[in-house]
Amino acid sequence: MEQNHISRKRFLGLSAAATGAALFSGIGTSAMTPQEAEDINTAALKEYILTNVRLEEGFEYNEKKEVIATNTALYNLHISDGKIKKIVKGKLDLKLKTIDAKGFLMLPGLRDMHIHIDKTFYGGKWNAAPRKGYTVKDMIVLEEKIIPQLLTDSQHKAEEAIELMKSQGTYFARCQTNIDPVSGLKSLEHLLAALDKNKDSFAWEIVAFPQHGILYSQSESLLREAAKMGVDFIGGLDPTTVDGNLEKSLDAMFQIAIDNNKGIDIHLHEGLPTGKAAIEYIIKKTEENKQLQGKTDISHGFALARMEANELEKIAEQMGALGIGVVSTVPIGRTIMPIPTLKKHGVKLMTGTDSIVDHWQPFGNCDMLEKAKLCAQLYGWTDEYSLSRALHIATTNEILPLNDAGARVWPAVDAEANFILVKASCSAEAVARLPKREGVFFKGKLIAGEMKA
Repeated sequence: MEQNHISRKRFLGLSAAATGAALFSGIGTSAMTPQEAEDINTAALKEYILTNVRLEEGFEYNEKKEVIATNTALYNLHISDGKIKKIVKGKLDLKLKTIDAKGFLMLPGLRDMHIHIDKTFYGGKWNAAPRKGYTVKDMIVLEEKIIPQLLTDSQHKAEEAIELMKSQGTYFARCQTNIDPVSGLKSLEHLLAALDKNKDSFAWEIVAFPQHGILYSQSESLLREAAKMGVDFIGGLDPTTVDGNLEKSLDAMFQIAIDNNKGIDIHLHEGLPTGKAAIEYIIKKTEENKQLQGKTDISHGFALARMEANELEKIAEQMGALGIGVVSTVPIGRTIMPIPTLKKHGVKLMTGTDSIVDHWQPFGNCDMLEKAKLCAQLYGWTDEYSLSRALHIATTNEILPLNDAGARVWPAVDAEANFILVKASCSAEAVARLPKREGVFFKGKLIAGEMKA
């Protein structure tokens, strides 16, 4: 989706305040060193030549027709008005400033498709409170107590989390935000303000998420109000174990989405049999409502990891046909998601951080490249070809530099210039070794890293 803008009148004034801010907050123009001034000028360039960029060209095969290496070469790219205009090996005869990519590998920009930055401890005091044995309902009770404290500086912490995402190569996030009787719409308002301050260097989607249950906390009216405040998806939560009525809970979620022309992204932690029943009902409702086909996603979906193989194959086939996606944090332990089976049936796959140093868990570094590596480790993708394919879970529309046949499909002329530069010989090495993000670009603008013009 395109970058969103705040729709309520009380947020309109924020845009003017944000417009004059420096791209890298905390750097004032009156006290800049020459290096800092040069970096800001690089970030502000609207048209330039990116030289010495390493792009993948194809696979190298052995006599058994196995991929044993990835061939690359250096290119020069013309970037203008946020898009890639030319990709050539030779010199570009244009009188423009140049940025030397130093032979770094260009990879597609990364997306964090499930993150809660509206209620994080990140940017504040370290906290790893006891959580073992807590149920979702236990956590709801805890949230009812701590949300008023979290709201006091939730906008600032959300801004800090956005900066962390940028530094890891993420230019886009699907942000979950609490809609519940305790916070009301304040979590959403603070999140909208934080995102608006970053509108020139970041893009997003928002899920109105009833963390305390649609029915359990009687939040349907709040969700309907949130749907008119610039959100993109209506969420839900464990319709049986939390809300206590599978059909009534899911019907409410679907109806709000339909009435407001939104997508759906439900948190489904339930195992068998209730989680399977919920997925089957989501399939049924999506089939009945064509406007939600391709706009319905299941976050977590742990029941998929526990189904018998024949049941999983059938459900994955139905999900793929209806465009129902899965957003997984790629959990380790007993709940290993069946990503290879879902991929086989064309199920749209995405990954995200989920919680980032909060009262749910103390982990989360916002590194989507690390999620690709985790996939490779979990599913035994240890060869050049498989490692290169692992990157798909972290990129926009699962795009990869090379398609499965080894033809280059990215970057492309006229595509948005959203990319990262890393010190690696190929995408397989980048997934395996997690190199530093040397440069992170959003619509052609440098939003993180250090590149000199």
